[in-house]
Order: sequence, then structure tokens, then C-alpha cells
Amino acid sequence: MPVSSLVPPAVGQLADLALWETGLAADPVAVESALVTRLRQVPDRRSKRGRRHALAMILVLAACATLAVGSDSITAIWQWAAGAPQDKLAAIGGRRDVLTGKYPVPSERTFRRVLTDLEADALDTVTCRYVAGTAAGSLPAPVIAATPGPAEREQRRAATRAATHPAPEGLLPAAAFDGKALKGARTGTGRVFLVGAVAHESGVLLGQAQVPGKKGEGEAARTLATQLNLPGWVFTMDALHTTKKTAKAITTELHAHYVLILKGNQPLARAAAQQLLAGTNTEWTQTTAAEDDRGHGRTERRTIRTAKADDSLFPGAAQVFRLRRDTGGLDGTWTGKEIVYGITSLPADLAGPIHLNHYERRQWTIENKIHWVRDVTFNEDNSQVRTGTAPRAMASFRNLAISTIRLAGRANIAYARRDLRRHEDAFAVYGI
Repeated sequence: MPVSSLVPPAVGQLADLALWETGLAADPVAVESALVTRLRQVPDRRSKRGRRHALAMILVLAACATLAVGSDSITAIWQWAAGAPQDKLAAIGGRRDVLTGKYPVPSERTFRRVLTDLEADALDTVTCRYVAGTAAGSLPAPVIAATPGPAEREQRRAATRAATHPAPEGLLPAAAFDGKALKGARTGTGRVFLVGAVAHESGVLLGQAQVPGKKGEGEAARTLATQLNLPGWVFTMDALHTTKKTAKAITTELHAHYVLILKGNQPLARAAAQQLLAGTNTEWTQTTAAEDDRGHGRTERRTIRTAKADDSLFPGAAQVFRLRRDTGGLDGTWTGKEIVYGITSLPADLAGPIHLNHYERRQWTIENKIHWVRDVTFNEDNSQVRTGTAPRAMASFRNLAISTIRLAGRANIAYARRDLRRHEDAFAVYGI
């Protein structure tokens, strides 16, 4: 018999809402999943008419799907979401279908449409705040159960390195800045280019911003540093960011410190540093430090010497340094040499040669722990997502997944993703 009144369905929906609210009150952990709460803050740009699924639900499904191995495209995210348990869909704000009694999953087209027209800045802000809160200990640390058996190889290597190459005492908190082009993505304005900041110690992403092109990376990095508001931190950057404008902004406006590389874009400062640091090794024994490393089929020795500097050389400058990198095979024969010069606002009492050597080496954190992982483990460079905000949104979810897995204490991202094949395990990582 056809339904002639809308009252029964409406009453059913109100009853479902009441039961949902009662469940939330009885089980506050289910509602107060820190990630879900933050994703609700992302503005919904869709028209209010015709909305069948809450924006937060779609974003939470995308975030959880990205944790699992194989969910590296929008279609794959939808396929993963289609198998999500009904109780989890209810917990993240799914709307119950009064006819079937089930919680439907958004279609692949809905996922694509939402990610294509998203407040990307807001998504980066809330996900990075979640990561920062977890790293600071104000939010529960994620837990990823490992496959029973011996510890995975990269996990063992990370533990060995931590024991054999401990960080020097007295380090300040530091972040590495660098940009990355999404090679497979194209939008109406050209290639998508993103600038990120990664914490040296934990390897998690602190913030991300999109720039029109490579030439806008410097301004984007300064803006991102301002938004992060990290006074007292050390910012490490490559030679592209070695400008007086950036140095002045970091030291005077942000009340932070910089470690920058001097190359051809600053010929006068580089020549001055070369002159200040000239001489034989025996003349610099008091301000020299060396570190040897062995792994990945090669050996490396990094030798750094430092000298005092001042504002006449560069805004906020306190020291210059000369870093020599010798590389060779595992047989101990040196086959390569590279010498670079740099400048820092850190005075000698805050950063000696051993500290500057450490800061400069950790600049590679963003490349090794974020960019390389996105390219290789998440196959980002081969992604063909190219419409609207979708390329950046996918990068944001990958950053969130990588940071979350690292906060769970896992060294091998690919291995950890394989441990999250079950839907229940992926949801549990975010406390859902």
C-alpha cells in the first residue's frame, strides 16, 4: 500500500536521531574521536538542497581509507568505504535509510565531486592540528597492531640507528620546509605545487600550502611559517629560500631561528662565508665536528666547521658554516666529495658544530619521510587526479596517513598499511 503521508518516515528519522544522540551520550569516545571532531569544522561548499551525506562523513571515510593499502585513488577510496561496517558508518554521522534500515555509503561520484570542490586550506588546517595535538600528547596516540612475528626490518633499523646515532643534547625543536610538485596532476592553472613543513624529530607534517608555481615557493613558505606560529623553533630550508626577506621574517617577525644554505642565488654572502671559513683542518679543530654513517650500500662522512658572523653578512646571522660530505662504498674507499656553505641565526651557545650538522642533515626529513613515501608507497606521481582541489585533498589525506602511522611508532609505512587491511582496524586508529 503506498504511503500517503510523510509523517511516519519523519517520525522514524527523529527516532533514529534520538537513538543516535543517546548512543553518543552513553559512549562519548565514539563522538569525540578527535579527527571526526576536527573534520566537522571543514566548511561544506555544496548546496544544502540534495545533500544526502554529511561532509564530515565523506572526509572521515577518505581519511580511514587512505590508511589502508591500495586506497590510493578516489575510486579505491570509494571501494574501501563500500565495505565499511554499519556501526562505523553510524558512528561517523551516516544517515540511516528509513526504507532499508541501513546506512548507505556515498557513491564514487559523490566522493569525487566533494574532493574536487573542497575548502583545501581548511582541510590542511584541521588535519595538521590533529597531528600536532597528537604529537604534543594532548590527544591519544594512535595504535596499529603489528603482524605477529619478528620485528619488521625497517623497524629494527630505526631502533638500531636511534641507539648508535643519538641526537645531540640541547637541540631546539625544528621543522624542515620544502616544496613538491604533484607530477601527475594538472589543473586549469597548471601543475599543482605544494609547500610543506615537517617536524625534524617526529617526521610528521605540521602544515601545507599550495602555490601557483615554483617561483611562488618562497612567499608560500613564509606565509606557512607565519601561520604555524612557532617561536623559538629552528627552520631549515634549502638554497631556494635563502633570501634576506625570509631571514628577516624568521628572526624579527616570527622570533624563530633559521639554518640556510648559501649557493649561487646569494653570491656575495657565499663568497664572504668562504673567506671566513678558509684554512686547513688543523686551524679549525675547536669549531669542527664530524659524523660517520653507513647504510644503503654506501658510507658517508659529514664534517662541519663554523665561524662567527653578524647582520652585515645576512639579516639575523650569528654563524656561518662549511659542510663537507665525503661518500664512498662499503669497502671504505672514498669516491665522492661535496662542499656546501650555510648561514644560521643560531649563536654558538645555542648551536655548536655538532648541532648544526644535525639540523642540516634533518633537512632531508621532509624528502625522506614525506615526499618519497607519497611518491613510492602511495604512488602519487602516477596519480591522474587533476580536477579542482582533488589533487591537494588527496595529498592532504596521504600526509595525514603518513603522520598518523609515524605517531603510532611505525617506521615502515607500507608495512603498517598492510596491517590495516581490516576496516575495523583502520577506524580504530582514529578512535572510531
